[in-house]
This record gives sequence, structure tokens and C-alpha cells, in this order.
Amino acid sequence: MPMNDTPPAIQSLLIVWHSRTGAAHQLAQAAREGARDALRELNAEGNLEIILRGAADASVEDVLNAGAYLFCAPENLGSLSGAMKEFFDRSYYGVLDRISGRPYALAIAAGSDGSGAVRQVERICTGWRLRAAAPPYIAHTEAQTPEAILAEKTLTDAQREPARTLGGTLAALLA
Repeated sequence: MPMNDTPPAIQSLLIVWHSRTGAAHQLAQAAREGARDALRELNAEGNLEIILRGAADASVEDVLNAGAYLFCAPENLGSLSGAMKEFFDRSYYGVLDRISGRPYALAIAAGSDGSGAVRQVERICTGWRLRAAAPPYIAHTEAQTPEAILAEKTLTDAQREPARTLGGTLAALLA
């Protein structure tokens, strides 16, 4: 396992996601598709492993072994979802000062805001000394009633496209 800030020789893009209603998972899947498309365009398909992990399954080793990160999660009650926060809590000190300078991006699914979750993740990534590869993306679902908030979501192509771009951007940085 690396003991410094140098990414491993075999590059990987780690996409960590959590979703209750499917929206953030769709963002993560779109990002993976965008990363694959970018690698095909660059003739670099064998140069990068794309790892899609649910927040509950992502490990410290996954974080240490990745060259870049995309975090996809919902905003719940004005803040980051609990399961995604738990991933950061569980991983934070195990990778602190060992992943500095690596690129990351962020995709948040939210009803109408999303800024609270963005601020939380940005603070964590600042502590890890990661560098933002792109501005955060917030996919607004416009869900405002309890029924709409709790309902399974289906994002439009237009809502998924910025996540595809984030995945492609990170893949191109590593390829």
C-alpha cells in the first residue's frame, strides 16, 4: 500500500455512491459510462480501471489505490446522506496525508438545493488535500412533497449528461 501522495502505477478511477431513490446511483452509472467513452476516444481503454462502489462497500484500500475520485450522493434534509457521510467517517483518517493532490469531482442529487451536501464533501476533500477537477454538479429532481421525495427517481438524459462529463474528465486526467 502506498505510504505517500503518489498514486499507484496502475491507475483507477473510484466512483463512490449512495442512493435511496436511485438518482445518485444513476449519476454514478452515467459517470462510469462517460469515463468509458473518454477512454475509448483516447484509445486508452487498458490504461484505467473504473471502479464503481456503493458507499457501504468502499474501503480505505479502494481510496488509497485510486488515482482520482467521483463522489455521488443525495442531499437529505439539507446535508449529505448519512451512508455517504459514514463512508467518509470510516475512511478519513486511514487515507489522510496519503492521497494529497489527487483529483476529485462531485455529483449530488437534490430536490431543489444541494448546496449543503456540496459544502460537506468539499470540506472533507479539502482536509484530504484533494484538488477539484471540475465544479460540483447538482441534479435537481424538484421533489418537494414527502411522496415525491421518497419516490424512486428516473433522471433525464439532460440530468445525467453532466455526470457523464465528470466521469470523462476524470478518466482523461488519468489516461
